[in-house]
Amino acid sequence: MERNDLINSAGQLKQVSEKSAAEYSTKTGLLVELMNNRMEDRPDILDLVGVNNVSMMKDNHANHARFMESIFHQRSPEVLTDTVLWVFRAYRSRNFSSTYWAAQLNTWIEILKQELSPDCYLEIYPYYCWMQINIPTFNKLAEENLEIRYSVH
Repeated sequence: MERNDLINSAGQLKQVSEKSAAEYSTKTGLLVELMNNRMEDRPDILDLVGVNNVSMMKDNHANHARFMESIFHQRSPEVLTDTVLWVFRAYRSRNFSSTYWAAQLNTWIEILKQELSPDCYLEIYPYYCWMQINIPTFNKLAEENLEIRYSVH
């Protein structure tokens, strides 16, 4: 599977209703706080994120919530795919373990199921499921391009 395959599969995700997008938006602060607490409490956290990277992990969770909020308001399969690929590359280059993503997404899903209304969760869950089932492809593509030098412009 390649980037275009990921974009095509992301294109199958349905636009989240405004009601569910608004619910997610109103709860992002709580979701991020719960996410940070659960991940930070894991006994394997340093194995997942590396030494001195817990604050970076927390930044990732906050950025993740804001990004997903924007995707839920205005779906874009290409932006979703390219951003997830960029995140995988960026965090792998900072010594995050490839297994961090499964741990992170599993935790997001648990928290979303707990904190969102059933209707909202049913609309949002497919996006997290899509990211979760495509972890091997994201990891593969990120590893292939990890050595690419990005322009400073």
